[in-house]
Amino acid sequence: MSKEINPKDTTRASAYALWMKAPNPMVTFFKTFDVTNLVRISKRKHLKFNMLLDYCIGKAAAPVKEFYLLPVGEKLIQYDTIAVNTIVKNKTGEVSSCDLPASDDLESFNRDYLQYTSQVAESCTDRDLSANSMVIGTSAIVDTEIDGAVGMNSGIFNNPFLIWGRYRKKLFRYYLPVSFQFHHTQMDGAHAGRFLENLQKEINDIK
Repeated sequence: MSKEINPKDTTRASAYALWMKAPNPMVTFFKTFDVTNLVRISKRKHLKFNMLLDYCIGKAAAPVKEFYLLPVGEKLIQYDTIAVNTIVKNKTGEVSSCDLPASDDLESFNRDYLQYTSQVAESCTDRDLSANSMVIGTSAIVDTEIDGAVGMNSGIFNNPFLIWGRYRKKLFRYYLPVSFQFHHTQMDGAHAGRFLENLQKEINDIK
């Protein structure tokens, strides 16, 4: 569920006043993750690497309360749940968007990932959960290695967003540079930093 709330009743009141009217309220962090554990699990258990990373993103965001607030238009919306978006190549060769509910259960998340990305690819119809969940956007540029990316400030799509390319091998480890963009009304740098630290921990701890 989602509902409009008064910014003055939240810890984001000052940020709302400062950043809602700012010409560029989006902030981008860059971080290189050690994804060795994900690569090994992906290969050993025949699971999609991007599915595993999306799962970790949802788990890393869940304990950070700022992820449940989002500026939409000039309103501040509070959500009960989080979803993770993935971009899918559809049957026409173009891309479609697929939202997946975040979950603590890897098996359940994997089932949803395989089912709904297949449906979206076949139907060429986006799966949108944004009416009820705060959606974290992701985009995997698998055709090349990238050092990072800065997203656009549309003034419409204010959701947090992560972008990555192909992971890199160095000696016996695998590394992945990721960019993380967020709206300053939603969170401060400290909250974003906590999320990124959570994400590395989830990547390391996944079984």
